[in-house]
Amino acid sequence: MQQLAQVIPLPPSRASVEGKALKPTPANRALNPIATPQTFFTEGELPEAAHYADDRSMIFKGEVLSELQRLIDSGIQVDTIVTSPPYYGQRDYGESDQIGLEEHPRQFIDRLTEVFDLCRQVLKDTGSLWINIGDTYWSGKGAHKSAERKQGARRFGIRPQDRPGDGVWTRPKQLLLVPHRLAIALQDDGWLVRNDNVWVKPNPIPDQVRDRSSVSHEYVFHLTKNRWYYYDRHPVGRQMPSGSILPPLDTWTANPARGRSSHRAAFSEDLVRTPILATTPPGGVVLDPFNGSGTTMAFARRHGFRSIGIDISEEYCDYAADRLKAIKERDDEEA
Repeated sequence: MQQLAQVIPLPPSRASVEGKALKPTPANRALNPIATPQTFFTEGELPEAAHYADDRSMIFKGEVLSELQRLIDSGIQVDTIVTSPPYYGQRDYGESDQIGLEEHPRQFIDRLTEVFDLCRQVLKDTGSLWINIGDTYWSGKGAHKSAERKQGARRFGIRPQDRPGDGVWTRPKQLLLVPHRLAIALQDDGWLVRNDNVWVKPNPIPDQVRDRSSVSHEYVFHLTKNRWYYYDRHPVGRQMPSGSILPPLDTWTANPARGRSSHRAAFSEDLVRTPILATTPPGGVVLDPFNGSGTTMAFARRHGFRSIGIDISEEYCDYAADRLKAIKERDDEEA
């Protein structure tokens, strides 16, 4: 399994190979996407409407559909979308328009499909969408009654999957297959599914079960709008003894992010490394429509990219902004 710690330096230019200009084929043109104008980050309505803005970052607080529409209306386009939407029935963020507590998982899939349809309009034709999403089981047992501390921290009253269910998707002990249902829905909606990368957790929170295997993985789907898109394996590939570089594996081993922020389901930085470094051109723009504590934006900023984040929670927007300010201050001191 691939360990995600090693990063191979990016070659000086992707416009040529060994000094020879690339032929103007669709695949080669995708390696040189048109840059997003810097004025979007420094002038006009977008930075003025942002909860936080600097010359390389913008955070928007609000319901994800309305804020994505704001980006669409502005005309800005991004190179890469890397995100982890709320998992179905796993967290209550206390927001009236939050996603993840729909009565039926089909409604959850439909809402996410609507979100990613707007994401497609913001994404460049040469761009990539990466989605990390976990699964869950239907319970049908009502509210959590265990006194076990860790389990209590993961439960909140009656979740959607604690209700009786419809007897089809939602049956007691049924694995809902949410990740692949979402991927298939997006495929049906016109997205091209490139990979269902498997995130293996070496030290997962143990399942309190007796009659099945303990869950230790999630998925990170890679989707694109078109057959040809920007992808550079060199920053994330596997260097062979001969010196050649192979693409990264689709099995990633990384620990979850624990105790690093106030966010109750923080994104693991190891999960954003391959998506951002492989599919964002130099100076490109990364978007996270479910920004949370801002891991995607922080990683992008430290590696020279511009970034945009959207979150419904003011607390998390403030936390993400503080992370970006700290990085900016360090950069200014080193300049």
